[in-house]
Amino acid sequence: MAFNDLPIETLKRRIDEAQRFLSISLSISNAHTVDFYTRDVWSTFMCVSPEEVLCAISSTHDRMGAVEEKKNATFGFCNASKKLVDISALLRAAKAHCLPGLGVCMQLEELMQNLRLIYGNTIAGESSDKVLVPDEFMNCKKAHEVQAMSEVVASLAECCRVKQVIDVGSGKGYLCSYLSMRFNLKVFGIDSSSTNTHGAQERNRKLKKFSKAYQKQNRAAGNQALDSEDGSKQHSRNYENSDGNKNFITKETGSFVAQVETSDLSKQVTIDLSASDNATLDPSDSDAGSSFLSMLSLDVIEDASPRVHPSQLSLEEREKRKRENLERKAREGRGNDSDSSLFSPLTSYVTAETELKTLITELEDAVLVGLHTCGDLAPSTLRMFRAKQELRAVCSVGCCYHLLSEEFDQDRQGCISGVCGFPMSQYLKDQACFCGRNARMSACLALERVSAGGGLPMESLFYRAVLHVILQDHYDCFKSEKRVGNVYSKASSFVDYVRRALRKLDLDETKLSDDDIQSYHDRYRPRMNEMVAFNMLKVTLAPCIEGLILLDRLCYLKEQENVSHSALVQLFDPLQSPRCYAVVGIKESTV
Repeated sequence: MAFNDLPIETLKRRIDEAQRFLSISLSISNAHTVDFYTRDVWSTFMCVSPEEVLCAISSTHDRMGAVEEKKNATFGFCNASKKLVDISALLRAAKAHCLPGLGVCMQLEELMQNLRLIYGNTIAGESSDKVLVPDEFMNCKKAHEVQAMSEVVASLAECCRVKQVIDVGSGKGYLCSYLSMRFNLKVFGIDSSSTNTHGAQERNRKLKKFSKAYQKQNRAAGNQALDSEDGSKQHSRNYENSDGNKNFITKETGSFVAQVETSDLSKQVTIDLSASDNATLDPSDSDAGSSFLSMLSLDVIEDASPRVHPSQLSLEEREKRKRENLERKAREGRGNDSDSSLFSPLTSYVTAETELKTLITELEDAVLVGLHTCGDLAPSTLRMFRAKQELRAVCSVGCCYHLLSEEFDQDRQGCISGVCGFPMSQYLKDQACFCGRNARMSACLALERVSAGGGLPMESLFYRAVLHVILQDHYDCFKSEKRVGNVYSKASSFVDYVRRALRKLDLDETKLSDDDIQSYHDRYRPRMNEMVAFNMLKVTLAPCIEGLILLDRLCYLKEQENVSHSALVQLFDPLQSPRCYAVVGIKESTV
């Protein structure tokens, strides 16, 4: 049976639908909050009141059912004035033009079923419970992401009959460590930050120390049990995995001891299961997975950060990177046990042109992965997958859309060697598709979280917009290259906020008295509901912009002759992880 691929012609029709909607509504997303009062944004785009907008958004009734749209209007916008005249029509259209509304996504369970249909084998983790219950040490968001993505990556590796994984933008190696330990995969983590690479190495060192301490504890407990007065034998159950390694559980300690193949050596990793009254004896079950994650998460909460291109590094930093990678290769050549890791962390800035075999001398066929790869790194990952024959499958979850470079941006900021992050597909290139930075910034907003009660930081946005009015009225250089930054968190009041901002911008704060400053706050405070309503519209449109970016990436894969299967898959719960969609691709088997 065939993989349930979305035909490329159907995908192009969905892209056209999304583009048509955004061609009319994107102006709202591209309006900058800083200019909200100086450019009278509300009056420019709206013919409805803020109260109407907020009421419609808060009511699910306004999103349901087919209601006749007003005449001379499209998606709620007046055809003549281009202003919003029908909020209910806009909300219905936004719901219809996000990824779920367009009907282009697979759920995780559907992807796993498709992999089974193609390859007819038992994929990794299919018998285990996919619901992860983290313990007190876990960051729930990270646990949720790693558990779901690791099952997909391990399944792709098994389907493609490979044992290597390359994690691009690996950070401190959270996903790498889990894939290596749980699924016995050889993992190479590549990150452009030497700080992250050092963090990954330190984390592996702690993890090995943690493991050895538990092994010692278990041996002592085992000896004590054997020497007990009643002479009872220590009970254990043995499990042999598919690689012939033996796993066992000691009854007295309630610990699962697994023989795990790491990068170069076979190491014994011990996980305490005694906290659970119903600890399963099957090492493939989710309790074992939870314990792995618990152990791996003690010192890691990974933050996304922009990549730094080698051209922007100092000579000292470039030499440092080169020295670290040479030292790593030397250690691997010596087989130095004291420095061996659960996976191999590397420091490098990678693009589709990067020759992977110069970084990874022992490179074989592999699966390429990226978990919340920032900005242009996500499209670079897909281009690398297309270009490198040894990369047999890809699973890419992007983030930080505001850091994407755009080919049809007049400023062309951020494009390296003329290669930009959006659009990727030839289909959208031919149409000169363009979003805009403010719209891409809006795409990072989390509709599900806001809908569930997670509010926007409206007071800080309000302060910044009113500050812009003050700068325009009293300072000639109000479009300074300097940034205000995070002044709000330190300010005790609006007056204090403005004074801190003026000092940071090197402007003369003595020109204004406290009463002058406060008068601006009092004048615009009654209009704050306009800003609240407008930003809620931005949140509503966010999934549609994200959807277009991801549909472009999927279309790019479908345009490639060497990619046999591709899909857009919802991997995560959007409440826990708002950037929840993965682009998955598989090349034709060479077997």
